Amino acid sequence: MKKETLFIIGGALIVGLLVGVIFSQSGKNSGTSQSSAPNAAPVVKSQNDIQILLGVVAQDPNNRNAWVQLGNLYFGSNQPMKSVEAYDKALALQGDDPNVLTDQGVMFRRIGWFDKAIENFKKSNAMNPNHHQSLFNQGIVYRYDLQDFPKAIEAWEKYLQVIPEPPGAAQARAELESLKSLPQL
Repeated sequence: MKKETLFIIGGALIVGLLVGVIFSQSGKNSGTSQSSAPNAAPVVKSQNDIQILLGVVAQDPNNRNAWVQLGNLYFGSNQPMKSVEAYDKALALQGDDPNVLTDQGVMFRRIGWFDKAIENFKKSNAMNPNHHQSLFNQGIVYRYDLQDFPKAIEAWEKYLQVIPEPPGAAQARAELESLKSLPQL
């Protein structure tokens, strides 16, 4: 065999092995993605994980799971624009994932694109009316970024219909009490 052929076969085996390890570990850690939880994104071990996934999507641009994991790695390493772009690729392949839409919405917020963040949170909640994280994040953007207090109240009241009990309900109730105590409301 030629050296080039052996090199290609060896490289493919190494990439395949590394991708298998990454996806087997991500399956253990992922479940559902919740964007405001401290452990929502996979642990970023190194820039090597990102490089490996970039190699995977370069060879297989239709690998939705690799795009999602890449978006999650960028999310966790505070690279919002790259995260948005990776999530775009995943959503182009399968657009009905409320978790990916919500995570991308959080990244839109971090960039300062508040209207796009709200749009993602609303799409996510339309797909799954019980998707509490999208409702909570809507309230955050309306309250703190857009200063639209009535819409923040509406989002958090819907959230409390989905998650009426602690621990999640406590923060939403505190936010509602704070808003409802404002003189202009």
